[in-house]
Amino acid sequence: MSFNVKILGCGSALPTTYRNATAQVVTHNGQMYLVDCAEATQVVMRRHGVRFGGLNHIFISHLHGDHFFGLFGLLSSLDLMGRKGDIYIHCPARLQLMLESQYSPIIVNELGYALHFVPLLPDGLSLTMDSKHVQVYSFPLNHRIATWGFLFREKQAQRNIVKECIERYNLKIAEIVAIKNGSDLTLEDGTVIPNSELTIDPPKPRSYAFVSDTTKLDSVIEYVSGVDVLYHEATYDNSYEKRASETFHCTAGQAAQVARDAGVGRLVIGHFSGRYDSVSLLERQAREIFPNTVAAKDGMVFDVI
Repeated sequence: MSFNVKILGCGSALPTTYRNATAQVVTHNGQMYLVDCAEATQVVMRRHGVRFGGLNHIFISHLHGDHFFGLFGLLSSLDLMGRKGDIYIHCPARLQLMLESQYSPIIVNELGYALHFVPLLPDGLSLTMDSKHVQVYSFPLNHRIATWGFLFREKQAQRNIVKECIERYNLKIAEIVAIKNGSDLTLEDGTVIPNSELTIDPPKPRSYAFVSDTTKLDSVIEYVSGVDVLYHEATYDNSYEKRASETFHCTAGQAAQVARDAGVGRLVIGHFSGRYDSVSLLERQAREIFPNTVAAKDGMVFDVI
């Protein structure tokens, strides 16, 4: 199953001519999930060939404009495009009131599809979406307003049956299903064929974590422990640590410390201040602590492996 992330914007606060504010699309097994929706996100989606129709779930980390102002236009455009399928918005509870206040006639009476709001819970790691192949959890961060990160975790797949065994033992459908679920096979003469001889291990479940605006937190280290890929805000270079603390953000070095201490596989840093035309300094500072680091770029796509 494919599992990748496309960066639609990796800037903070103000969009620039070369870096849009925060938005990204997580795609798993063909299903798309939009994480944050800064101003002009729908324009960037078109620019990068993202299919609007494949979008069913939207996750909003917090209610600062550079993370959700694009949502108003996107929802209206989906309606104009003839959208019929439901949309689920996982978000701070207040966003529902804001959308209904801003677009009450459209939201209540005129949208061609139903909106479902799933409020994010304030404490701990909380399951906010559960599908056939993936679960999404939210977890609290520490910013100037209530803010959350998101953890995408694949479900453990069934064991893979050895194809030769199907013909060798003339397996019926019910037997194949039971074996894939972990059962042994009992032959007519009473011989038991252990599951380990009939199947091979499925791939290890993969995981991706998105850490939005926050100070460095020990709790985040726990929540994202061992994930394959961590996207973590790194608004400033290390010389601005005091500024980062005052604005409830992180430096590149602090993001790398989280990745190192959490034992993640790969770190992608983003949410860069507009003061940086180039973020090579931030990438270098992060790599000094966590070598497997890359700086995000608008349009960048990376696999979760």
